[in-house]
Amino acid sequence: MPKVSVLIPAYNAMNYLPETLENVLSQTFSDFEVIVVNDGSSDEIEQWISQIKDPRVKLISQKNQGLAGARNTGITNAQGEYIAFLDADDLWEPTKLEKQLRVLEENPEVALVYTWVAFIDETGKPTGRIFKNQAEGDVWKKLTEHNIVESGSVGMVRRSCFETVGLFDCNLGSYLEDWDMWLRMASRYPFKVVKEPLVYYRQSSSSASRNWEAMARSFEIVIEKAFSAAPSELQYLKNRSYGSANLCLAWKALQSRAQDWESAASFRAKALAYYPWLCFSQEFVRLSIAITLLRQFGPDGYQRFLSYVYTLRQRIVAIAR
Repeated sequence: MPKVSVLIPAYNAMNYLPETLENVLSQTFSDFEVIVVNDGSSDEIEQWISQIKDPRVKLISQKNQGLAGARNTGITNAQGEYIAFLDADDLWEPTKLEKQLRVLEENPEVALVYTWVAFIDETGKPTGRIFKNQAEGDVWKKLTEHNIVESGSVGMVRRSCFETVGLFDCNLGSYLEDWDMWLRMASRYPFKVVKEPLVYYRQSSSSASRNWEAMARSFEIVIEKAFSAAPSELQYLKNRSYGSANLCLAWKALQSRAQDWESAASFRAKALAYYPWLCFSQEFVRLSIAITLLRQFGPDGYQRFLSYVYTLRQRIVAIAR
């Protein structure tokens, strides 16, 4: 029986999946299985997987069910004591599994261990941006405002916890199903964090996370569900949660192919209506600057500005090393 099951949902992901799988098989910890869930792909994934000789790699094919359904299939077929989730286009540092496993083994009360996240572009080049969340222990309050786990490629979870909180909500499809799951887990178990960027999250203008219209519906489902079970003394956090959700949606509108600054401005206004104190947050200021630049200089000027910022940030990171 493998110690860890690595679950990779894949939907027409052959542009990145070979690199991602090679990355997993290079982990310093090797007692794991890899379950690739082919979620109704129309590419050559089955033929490609059939040529892989490593016995740790398994393929399960199914009709398209979205990320929630694909992850559920992986969980129900997993044999490991711990489950690590990985999206088909993301990458890990070689020590990720080793370091997260150590934390879970040393803290039997903990359900989930997450890490810091570094962003890469579509070509795999670092953008210089790193999310460094610090919250540990009882993280539910913090989690209602922001998904501190950051992406579907970060968490390592004790498999037995799914017996308590259930599987991913298929009503959410591929939008915020992970945030919903972590909220349910955080209401019952403590979390821990490895304070290193062990995950490389690939930003793509065509990714599912840029579909802000679908995400808006999922945000409402997740927030209403989370607070329907919360005690009265925590209900004050609900407006904060909706405020943060609208800030997130504003960014998704800006980052979509349409670069829709008008929709972004509308979401920003909704965020303030829910929680006016957001106007003092760094995220609100960054968003306001981005909206202004896109409105004044158009997509080309905005992209030139972003390129300059990315280059500057990469140089700062290089100097810091």
